[in-house]
Amino acid sequence: MYLLDITAADIQIAGTFMFFIAIAWLLAEFKGMKDELKERLGINNETIKLKLQAYERLTLYAERAGLKNLVSRLHTGEMSAAQMQLALIQTLNSEYEYNVSQQIYVSADMWKAVTKLRDQNIFIINQITAALPNNASATDLSKALIEYAMNNNAEINTIVLEALQFEAQKILK
Repeated sequence: MYLLDITAADIQIAGTFMFFIAIAWLLAEFKGMKDELKERLGINNETIKLKLQAYERLTLYAERAGLKNLVSRLHTGEMSAAQMQLALIQTLNSEYEYNVSQQIYVSADMWKAVTKLRDQNIFIINQITAALPNNASATDLSKALIEYAMNNNAEINTIVLEALQFEAQKILK
């Protein structure tokens, strides 16, 4: 007859036990649904890692594409202004082409900003070179580019760098 002697405390213990089993089951279901949703949306650690690597590479490009940085890396006094102009434009284009595959990991607006950075700096280089005398040296061009960048707040790369940082922070949150 002891089997039929169920007390209220026994029912309460059994109910509590069933409650915790139900909670554990629901948590497992929610985790499965969350993982399935992430997989459907293409969000996983590998995707996030690839996107962040793209932002890192484009950040490096934007830093290197700044007029002051570009001039300081390529300046040599033995070149003419025309040779320096060509070297600057070739460097901008080759580094851009090296990073062109990163556009699939960033927003369309971000990629447009990176492209405009390259195009705007090429435009500035061409305009300043055209304003120099035909016999100008690489030093003359370098000096004119650095003065332009400093006096006109023309370092467009800083704006692109801030946008890259903002978008990367959105991924990390």
